[in-house]
Amino acid sequence: MRYLTGLLVAAGASTLLTGCIATQSQLKHASDQQTYALNTERAERVASDSALAQQLGMVRGDVQALRADLENMRTEYGAKITALEDGLHFAMPVNFAFDDASVRDEDRAQLDRFAHVVNTYYPGSKVTVEGFADPAGSNRYNLELSARRANNVRQYLLSDGLTGNPIETVGYGETRLVTPGAARNDPGAELNRRVVFVIESRGQATVAMAPEHE
Repeated sequence: MRYLTGLLVAAGASTLLTGCIATQSQLKHASDQQTYALNTERAERVASDSALAQQLGMVRGDVQALRADLENMRTEYGAKITALEDGLHFAMPVNFAFDDASVRDEDRAQLDRFAHVVNTYYPGSKVTVEGFADPAGSNRYNLELSARRANNVRQYLLSDGLTGNPIETVGYGETRLVTPGAARNDPGAELNRRVVFVIESRGQATVAMAPEHE
């Protein structure tokens, strides 16, 4: 009887030992899985940051610096910056006198800042300058006038050192009016006599920087 009891005790001890070894193995496996998950998450975060930089069309600089520059353009110049499928849409108060296509002195500072942003964060990206006119005059004349405005802004950007980017221009005449019907000296007519900008970020989807709408 004493011999049988000893066998039972030994068997129980062996079972407990086997259970402890199994538990330790399971704990180690769980720890390895946790470490793997953390490493995977870290790698995905790094890849996400890299993808974000590509989506922004950036070759130099960093995301935080770009955010700061865009926010400064909003607060200092009233720029409205909207994300499009293939780039950023900049609507800044770059306006014109009635029946005039000359770049105004008061708009030069914000054009300088725009050129800085493009040079710093979007080197090589295509920039399109879109010109508009108020509804005074014929459609044909307004198309020509809006194109001259866009071309004059393009020449200013080139003279300001924005030479590493293809810059195209287009005139839309009296379409897409900010203040419908306002012309000449009507309140809000100056808002219709404007240019806006589109930066194409090399086919990458652009991430919105707190998007706004015109």
